[in-house]
Amino acid sequence: MASATETVQAKRSHLRSYLFLTVALFACLLPFSGKAFNIDDTLFLYVARQITQHPLDPFGFKVNWFLDAVSMAYETKNPPLAGYYIAAAASIVGWSERALHLAFLLPALAVLWGTYRLAQRLTDSPLLAAAATLLAPAFLVSANSVMCDTMMVALWIWAIIFWIEGLEPRRPVYLATSALLIALCALTKYFGAALILLLAAYSLARLRRFGSWAWYLLAPILILTGYQHWTKAVYGLRMITSAAHHSTGMRRARQSSLLAKTLVDLSFVGGCALPALTLAPLIWTRKKILAVCVGSGIAGFFISTGRLFLGETLWPFDFYQHWIVVGIELTFFIAAGFSVMALAATDAWKRRDADSLLLMLWVFGTFLFTGFVNWTINVRSVLPLVPAVGILLARREDTLRLSSMRWRPAALGIALAAGGAVSLWLTWADAELANSARTAANLIEEKTRNPPGGVWFMGHWGFQYYMESFGAHAVVVNDPPRLPGDYLAIAETSRLFEVRPEFVASHEVIQIPMRLGITTASGELGAGFYSADSGPLPFAIGPVPAERYDLIRLGAGCASANGSQKNSLQCQ
Repeated sequence: MASATETVQAKRSHLRSYLFLTVALFACLLPFSGKAFNIDDTLFLYVARQITQHPLDPFGFKVNWFLDAVSMAYETKNPPLAGYYIAAAASIVGWSERALHLAFLLPALAVLWGTYRLAQRLTDSPLLAAAATLLAPAFLVSANSVMCDTMMVALWIWAIIFWIEGLEPRRPVYLATSALLIALCALTKYFGAALILLLAAYSLARLRRFGSWAWYLLAPILILTGYQHWTKAVYGLRMITSAAHHSTGMRRARQSSLLAKTLVDLSFVGGCALPALTLAPLIWTRKKILAVCVGSGIAGFFISTGRLFLGETLWPFDFYQHWIVVGIELTFFIAAGFSVMALAATDAWKRRDADSLLLMLWVFGTFLFTGFVNWTINVRSVLPLVPAVGILLARREDTLRLSSMRWRPAALGIALAAGGAVSLWLTWADAELANSARTAANLIEEKTRNPPGGVWFMGHWGFQYYMESFGAHAVVVNDPPRLPGDYLAIAETSRLFEVRPEFVASHEVIQIPMRLGITTASGELGAGFYSADSGPLPFAIGPVPAERYDLIRLGAGCASANGSQKNSLQCQ
């Protein structure tokens, strides 16, 4: 009777935890649900709109993303499943920012519930694991977008859950469900295919032999092979192979050193999984923390002062003028990255079982992909390891909690709250940055309403989406605007050529201030949340410069230049 009572109480406790996670997620992200579309949201929206008109031809259109219109199949490096989700959601709730951001709370909730469900098997503190996932900057910022990343992580986690629960005792339906989820995960983001190797290694470690389970892993391989043949037949290229070649080419062009890539990768891992930093005093000894901080401080000094950089083509911005602040932030983030890797390695060394191997390969595999396989180091690539880090933190806590039960829960709560406060601050700042592009586009529309000529722009991400929404045209480099009366709007970060002064009738600068003191994207502060091309930090704290847009009206001088067959916009 006592056992049955305990079972009922446990179920009620888990239900309360699921409800708490749901409320916490909505409390964190509902205030930012009106955020403007940003970064690659625009590309996913393009695909979704195409799907509504041609459901079996998601990439059958052209897009001008970098000053030339090319086939979307060649431009995008992501599969189409997230686009199908957007199209389905929009058919129900509409295409507004708030509607689609609310729709993407469902995959985010699936990540939290999945983390909790998986952690129930792997730790005595599943709520701690899920809370550490929720309060990580990588999760909150990524969940507040309409890109594929959070959706991919949700499918990733549930594929692992069904596989583990279906492996022993053998449950064919669970294994088949997992195989399907693996395929869907890879068709949301190609990195999902890594699950095949991850779960194969886990199964061998757990069962010590090949078995019928291996046949289930052939299903996603066959599905992805079929996808390759389909894209070749329809679009003329194998899109998975094309994405891999693109990454290889970008990495070779940078000629980055192994040490630089490793340190920046650690910086992004540590910043993405911020609870690993705030909880460090509770899970590591002072001597270990001091040793890691000294090493991280030296690395931060070399990077922040320009003595070590990621590649000759990167970091053209002068964040070195803030080298002290950047160096301090690098020290903390690199140290947190070491903490994450040490958690995975220590757990595997002490436990030496299939579960610890799964977590270690999950973390180390994502780390290696981000730093040495993907086209750039960014937070979106680090995101898949965040739930694993949450579980590892909980497992570490399981081994330490008995030493000081009285004060430890309060200390854990304070540490998580500190990390969560920074994550929410960053989410707010990322929304402010995204909204600035929408604000600028609206101001430009007001200033150019009913112009004698056309309205053109340079810049993409959310700025492109909102400029195109009122009929402006992206500049084509071989055929730029040249008629008197044409307007040209230029985002400061996308200035690829200048207009010669004699062709300018008027020039206005639009500046949108960034007031929150933290940012995901600023070359001047070394923040490169979406790409380490902007700097070695996943995010930065400091005086964030205003977002600047130039609005130029072409003058009568263009007519004479055009008459003599000269290009009025001279590349410089």
